Amino acid sequence: MGHVVLGWDGEDAEAPARRARARERHLSVITRWAEEGRLSLGVPLFRADGTIAGSLMVLGGEDEVGVKEYLAEEPFAREGVWLSYQVRPFRIAPLPYAPLPSGPTPSEPTHAVIIAEDAPDAAPRRAAARPAHLARMAPLAAEGVLAMGGALLDAAGAMVGSIAVTRHASEAAARAFWAEDPYVTGRVWGGMRVFLTRFAPLPYRPLPGA
Repeated sequence: MGHVVLGWDGEDAEAPARRARARERHLSVITRWAEEGRLSLGVPLFRADGTIAGSLMVLGGEDEVGVKEYLAEEPFAREGVWLSYQVRPFRIAPLPYAPLPSGPTPSEPTHAVIIAEDAPDAAPRRAAARPAHLARMAPLAAEGVLAMGGALLDAAGAMVGSIAVTRHASEAAARAFWAEDPYVTGRVWGGMRVFLTRFAPLPYRPLPGA
């Protein structure tokens, strides 16, 4: 079981400057963590108006000790870029993922990140919908439409939500895509937030199942 860190920038006028000052140090840290196989994915989260809401950092194989090591090094956490952050247990779904984008960082968002929380008492509905959900996701992972996906977990390891990154450059396209998913039609997710993102060329190792 790994973890995700959801770091949230402020909405004040100084927030972009704080991020810009720490960005090169941030990239240096996450490049090393990616090289070592400890960072599975790290991307910014853009609001609908194009401003940066925060970051999604996926520490695919790290326990709580590893997360603390990461946060102790992460300039965005140490230098006040993230005004708050959440650490959630997370398991990457083992699917036949295509390699993550590795070219020059594009100027505009290319992908969408969804963060979905399960509805109350959704566990039996999730179990019923999961085979069809995974059957839909597997070919899309191979095509690169699904860059990465997995389950948010509670303290006991039960699935209580999802995070996924898909190749959609608008919130409308991402929501239309997910509207057809068994986790939506089967009333598994009770709510879903959508952010846009883009990839920096980091030396990621293959995701589980790739």
